[in-house]
Amino acid sequence: MTEVTRTIRIGSSNGLHARPAKLFAQAVKDSGLPITIAKGAGAPVNAASILGVIALGAEKGDYVTLVADGDDADAVLDTLAELLTTDHDEN
Repeated sequence: MTEVTRTIRIGSSNGLHARPAKLFAQAVKDSGLPITIAKGAGAPVNAASILGVIALGAEKGDYVTLVADGDDADAVLDTLAELLTTDHDEN
């Protein structure tokens, strides 16, 4: 297995609040891979935990670091990066 790290800039205008955090955590769960997310130099949390993701307090423009471990880690992080950079607050 290979560990892959990716740093991503948050795109949602209201940051990682309930709706984008739910979409993100669900995508992490669906991937089946162990993935953590951390903001800045903060401690990493389980990326499949909606409460953990919200607790990061990530705002628009903040950088978060994802770490995934598994065979499809690169492809999974590509998908998750797209989720995090998209503004889910647009109508």
